[in-house]
Amino acid sequence: MTTARLNILHVGKFYRPHRGGIESHLEVLCSALRHRVDLEVVVANDGRGTVREIVDGVSVTRLGSILSFGSTSICPRLPTLLRDSRADIIHIHVPHPVAIAAYLMSSNSCRLVVTYHSDIVRQRLIGAALEPLLHRALARSSAVIATSQRYLDSSPVLGLYRDRCHVVPNAVQIERFDAPLANEVSGIKQRFGSRIVLTVGRLVYYKGLEYLIDAMVGIDAKLLIIGDGPFRTKLQRQIARLGLQERVIMMGEVDDVVPYYQAADVFALPSIARSEAFGIVQVEAMACGKPVVNTHLDSGVPFVSVHGSTGITVESRNSEALGNAIVRLLNDSDLRAKYGRAAQRRVRDHFTAEGAARQHLDIYQRVMGRAHPGRVWSRDSQESAATNIAR
Repeated sequence: MTTARLNILHVGKFYRPHRGGIESHLEVLCSALRHRVDLEVVVANDGRGTVREIVDGVSVTRLGSILSFGSTSICPRLPTLLRDSRADIIHIHVPHPVAIAAYLMSSNSCRLVVTYHSDIVRQRLIGAALEPLLHRALARSSAVIATSQRYLDSSPVLGLYRDRCHVVPNAVQIERFDAPLANEVSGIKQRFGSRIVLTVGRLVYYKGLEYLIDAMVGIDAKLLIIGDGPFRTKLQRQIARLGLQERVIMMGEVDDVVPYYQAADVFALPSIARSEAFGIVQVEAMACGKPVVNTHLDSGVPFVSVHGSTGITVESRNSEALGNAIVRLLNDSDLRAKYGRAAQRRVRDHFTAEGAARQHLDIYQRVMGRAHPGRVWSRDSQESAATNIAR
């Protein structure tokens, strides 16, 4: 007798073409899960109309929104959609206060799974106001997924729900990154030179880009900053003030970031707050065989790229330490190659889309009472991964 496929409804803020860590995670996970479950994704649309479409085989409903504040959109139809859903499991990606409120309003009695990507760090007043709703939803949940053991251990919210917590790291589709793009890479190197430092992400406070820009003073290399956001003007002024216009180039958004990863010598993630909960861009750079310079945060950032194995981890808010680490890697091709090879192995071993899909399916089946032998990341498996990277 065959077992019916599970029906899973994922609720996120946005979906491609919107860019961001959670959006990337949602797309990669759902693209891999769609072969194993019946799956629908519900996110906000940029306009007032609701649009239903298929994106690379994934059914995506973009609900009309009437108002946006910050990175959150108000979608009046979301509570009704959740109420009427016949899904076996509703899977909400937080922080997403609108989705949490809509779920509680819907009174849907199906199983709830929550992926907890980040605490609300900077908007403390908003976080305090919304915290009771979040706790009500987490108390009703059948499973909570954290993206690293470090974040689970350091989150005051997750600490209250350890009995239902699982750790499954974010992942990438390796085949997107491991195909060589020789012509594109050659063009980038011809344009920017042979020593390239790359960073990718939204231009927001917690990325710590001002420290990376300061670190470039005196470094004989080009820093390419890919991304956009509210800090763009502030960073441009800093670049001009330091006279770094020829060495620090703000690229804005690009159609395809992969050839930039492949062309870079070093990838830098200078984040300064645990709002940077994981740093999926590290995994993308590592999949291209690049060493990473990251910062020591009480989040998943230093778990992704491990100091002394796949890159160098330095103190946050320390431009001198960032600069020293970058120069060390730029000047030592053997070390770059060693870390790059270890980085690719780490991605293949622990951050693949297929692996993440299997672990999520295992959680779903356990939630539905269909437990079978499977692998969900535990504290022991993460610690052993961190100490057994080099082979």
